[in-house]
Amino acid sequence: MSKLTIVANIHAKADKIDLVKAALLKLIPITCNEAGCLQYDLHQDNGNPAHFTFYENWESRELWQTHMSAPHLAAYMEATEGAVELFTLNEMTVIN
Repeated sequence: MSKLTIVANIHAKADKIDLVKAALLKLIPITCNEAGCLQYDLHQDNGNPAHFTFYENWESRELWQTHMSAPHLAAYMEATEGAVELFTLNEMTVIN
């Protein structure tokens, strides 16, 4: 199976930007050490600080699914409950 790219967009509520950012930053070192994680980069929009994007590359969809059920992701969801305005996730495959 080919590598899986994930693009996740998180839009924090205006008064919760710092909370969401801190919670997202906590995910990075743990996730980078997970099996199958090739890249896990967090970005913050220069013009809209409430907009965060994770750009991720995984060895396979199965290993990404394991990540999605990891305890640290559940802890993130609990910590940011009610603080995220919009969340979108795209599973993508490179075509070049």
